[in-house]
Amino acid sequence: MVQRVPASCSRRDFLAWLSVAPLLAHAADARVVVYPPPESDGDERSAYRIDLLRLAFAKLGLPYRLRPGDTVMPQGRALRRIEQQQEVDVFWSMTSVEREQQLLPIRIPIDRGLLGWRLLLIRNGDAARFAAIDSLAPLARLHGAQGHDWPDYRILRHAGLDVYPVSRYESLFSMLERGRIDYVPRSVSEIDGELQAHKPGAFAIEPRLALHYPTAEYFFVHRQRTELARQIEAGLRRALADGSFQRLFRQYHGQPLQRASLAQRRVLQIVNPLLPDATPLHDAALWFTP
Repeated sequence: MVQRVPASCSRRDFLAWLSVAPLLAHAADARVVVYPPPESDGDERSAYRIDLLRLAFAKLGLPYRLRPGDTVMPQGRALRRIEQQQEVDVFWSMTSVEREQQLLPIRIPIDRGLLGWRLLLIRNGDAARFAAIDSLAPLARLHGAQGHDWPDYRILRHAGLDVYPVSRYESLFSMLERGRIDYVPRSVSEIDGELQAHKPGAFAIEPRLALHYPTAEYFFVHRQRTELARQIEAGLRRALADGSFQRLFRQYHGQPLQRASLAQRRVLQIVNPLLPDATPLHDAALWFTP
């Protein structure tokens, strides 16, 4: 079957089309692309990422079938499975120098940097304990928690914060509820859903503070899966060019960002020692700013 260059194609789109044209010739050979399933019944963090991945493939008309894997696994294990070419084809994660050495990143920040904008999930009624905090030093006297295999854990520890490493996602909320920790720094893109999914009335979002460190969440694949990486990047760039990427971002994150009122918060800036030099911080179109 002869593949025709799309009409009214820009140079960037033409180059993207060239990278996937050989794959389009085999459109009948639909393949399955596997991603890790959510870590718990109330874990809605995957929904936006899966829809964005689906959008990227749709923009190129590529045959595919996305499906969750059979095994629930934490982030670190999912990334190891990709590295071992077992069970999982693609996953999304905050980037780091180490992860970009292990796996092949598609360097388009799918979260527009939102993982680096953190609000504090606290126990309902505890806001007064945070009212006088205006820098990292007093926050460091309280106790937080993060996933032990998340880059955030090392970033926050490097900033001097006392965060406890946990191996299970749900442990963040059970530890907070039982008073073993005082807060959990959660992304502005995730905290609303988590507040609703875990014991209504037990938790609240601290009203004054925000943490910020520069970071990017990428799709990652095995380093030898260069064709899959080119497909995903070409689809994402086409979605960026026609605005559908931004529309999906607003669909999922517009209301949470409005409620977060980041511009009115006291923002505590944190250095990210894990940020790779290749992170496209210079391209303002890729990033969210309050």
